[in-house]
Amino acid sequence: MRTDSSPGNLPAREHLPATDAGTPVLDVVIPVYNEEKDLQPCVLRLHEHLKRTFPYAFRITVADNASTDTTPLVAARLAARIPEVTSFRLEQKGRGRALRTVWSASDAPVLAYMDVDLSTDLNALLPLVAPLISGHSDLAIGSRLSRSSRVVRGAKREFISRTYNLILRGSLQARFSDAQCGFKAIRRDVAQVLLPLIEDTGWFFDTEMLVLAERAGLRIHEVPVDWVDDPDSTVHIVKTATDDIKGVWRVGRALATGSLSLDRLARPFGDDPRDRELTDVPKGLARQLVGFCVVGGLSTLFYLLLYSGFRSFSGSQVANALALLVSAVANTAANRRLTFGVRGRGGAVRHQAQGLVVFGIGLALTSGSLAALNAGTSEPAHSTELAVLIAANLAATVLRFLLFRAWVFPDRPGEAPSSPVMASHQPATPVHRTAGRGRVSATAAAPGGALVPVRHGPVPRR
Repeated sequence: MRTDSSPGNLPAREHLPATDAGTPVLDVVIPVYNEEKDLQPCVLRLHEHLKRTFPYAFRITVADNASTDTTPLVAARLAARIPEVTSFRLEQKGRGRALRTVWSASDAPVLAYMDVDLSTDLNALLPLVAPLISGHSDLAIGSRLSRSSRVVRGAKREFISRTYNLILRGSLQARFSDAQCGFKAIRRDVAQVLLPLIEDTGWFFDTEMLVLAERAGLRIHEVPVDWVDDPDSTVHIVKTATDDIKGVWRVGRALATGSLSLDRLARPFGDDPRDRELTDVPKGLARQLVGFCVVGGLSTLFYLLLYSGFRSFSGSQVANALALLVSAVANTAANRRLTFGVRGRGGAVRHQAQGLVVFGIGLALTSGSLAALNAGTSEPAHSTELAVLIAANLAATVLRFLLFRAWVFPDRPGEAPSSPVMASHQPATPVHRTAGRGRVSATAAAPGGALVPVRHGPVPRR
């Protein structure tokens, strides 16, 4: 897996400004290989649809993947005949290679592609690219597996498609519904950062792009499509499926081992409410609550096992104190690392000392509960003792979380979180924009915490 490139942080999403007449907002790429029969009808139909329905300037780019028939001649004739059509010849096969090459060279702020067979109804094209133009999303995909999609295809392809997407969900934790639909779009500024990280040059290119985008925290918009399968498709299902499984293994291994670092793709600043500095709203509260509950559940189980063990040779108060002390030390260490993302040994002794104070409060609550139980019943059953202790521990747990968050592990101003999860979701700002002929200047937080200048110049023209 390639990891040598370091494109930097992603820019903030913004509504695309109105462009000069003739400058395309959308570049639709049609990758083809030996499609001399279908190319011209496809381009003419797409061009007519865009002229009639698309409110911005556009371009249609035919990306020829080393065709050996007359496809290049057909593409050249279309480019000479229609001003909005261009052709691009590649001497090597590979849909992913074609898309990477053309998208990297395009000056259009929104880049899309579709298959030459036009299996997808073109009425979905404007809904596909509209969220990218508005700045709402980073990528957009057509989905044949959405509940509102209308799909006509054989049982074999339906089974393969759904099985493949289930594999992605189970192995790569993908949340998008359809990786293989040949109907996708991406913002150019996002593509410039994301494309250098994609290794595949074939059919797995789409999946790899979506997985990396999702892991980087990008927003993927899904559009339900009307789809009629092409019975004359030249895709080799077995070979494509084999290559896809190899790609899933490669990407999954790279993500699991950490050889593919996505911290450079920090979430854009200013477009996610979780990045906003709001008073009286603690940052990361939901994630910390989940971590604290998991640690608390395991700690409670550990505490009850210890209490049962100590109770076999000591009284209830001694057993409770010993079990609570041991579990409190383990609980503080686990919350320090897993819940609040504190790494290293710095401050560990202080944290444990503060944790023992919190332990003392919990001891008072649980001991008081046991004392009240013993005062009311001379010889309570062991199960009754456990029930009372569980109730007391629930009350102590709420207080423990509040004390941990506000006193033991508080968010200190200017202190970057150490957790890898939190680090990957830090805004790449503060951003200071300077107006001036379409040029934006910004300072963005690099992965190490230093501020580096980021400049987005005017859109170059080919």
